[in-house]
Amino acid sequence: MGELTGYQLGVIGALFLSVASSVSIVICNKALMSNLGFPFATTLTSWHLMVTYCTLHVAHRLNFFENKRIDMKTVILFGILNGVSIGFLNLSLGFNSIGFYQMTKLAIIPFTVLLETLFLKKQFSQKIKFSLFVLLVGVGIASVTDLQLNFVGTVLSLLAIATTCVGQILTNTIQKRLNVSSTQLLYQSAPFQAAILFVSGPLVDQYLTNQNVFAYKYSPIVLVFIIMSCLIAVSVNFSTFLVIGKTSPVTYQVLGHLKTCLVLGFGYTLLHDPFTERNIIGILVAIAGMGLYSYFCTLENKKKQMIDSSGSQIKDKDSSAQLLGHEEERGSFEVTKATKDSLV
Repeated sequence: MGELTGYQLGVIGALFLSVASSVSIVICNKALMSNLGFPFATTLTSWHLMVTYCTLHVAHRLNFFENKRIDMKTVILFGILNGVSIGFLNLSLGFNSIGFYQMTKLAIIPFTVLLETLFLKKQFSQKIKFSLFVLLVGVGIASVTDLQLNFVGTVLSLLAIATTCVGQILTNTIQKRLNVSSTQLLYQSAPFQAAILFVSGPLVDQYLTNQNVFAYKYSPIVLVFIIMSCLIAVSVNFSTFLVIGKTSPVTYQVLGHLKTCLVLGFGYTLLHDPFTERNIIGILVAIAGMGLYSYFCTLENKKKQMIDSSGSQIKDKDSSAQLLGHEEERGSFEVTKATKDSLV
């Protein structure tokens, strides 16, 4: 029971860290990009990953965690895939309306469920699917406004969905199958993610903004916000791998939509963004969906634990019966042998 409680506290801590750090970095980046005029999102992400790797490298040198070697081909492909997915998401935002970009993010959950069902044979109950549907409807009401379609934007959105889904499923699968921690996986993959974005980021940003990141005039306040963003990103990247490893890609996406609702609320409270009745209704529906998802997941986990415990009890009984059978056979053999000896 103590181990179970410790694991649950670890999950709660990971979820809280993910929500707190993600909301913080959104507010910081919103101030950096909207108020201070720094529009280079993809390049900024590459800096986030480089600072994350440097921080983990220092932590490794100070023996805060042990490094575990992972097949280099797996790490490189995983890192490049995650870097490419970030690039596609930013390009999707650049080529589509805000409403269509939000629809792209909403589509990640059903696509993840579909991929896990088809390729990993994972089963999702009707109750879980219903709660996810309620959640997506709520977030859609709260955040999706205009829907403007174009061919290039649609293709980029599909690529963003596919790479994001596969990347998050691999984050969970690699940790569990190779028995590596979130810190170990992030430490080895971050350099490759940073490299692909460091090379492609300035090109993507220049195409989307018509500005050159290297020609930008960096004021002291901009540098302060960039440093703050990079430091918060260490926590964001770490908590992302931690949450996906401890829970599942679908749960991480559900948590992501909770962040969306919180960002809308903080945007209204702190930044005085426009807030309508539609936003309020959508957030309430989304929170109801999250509540249902958490409730049904808890019920299913308890049911699974009961089945596992009953299965282990049956195995113990079977092993005890086999042991008794062996003892009886051994006893009868000794009696027979003793009888033969007495006859002789």
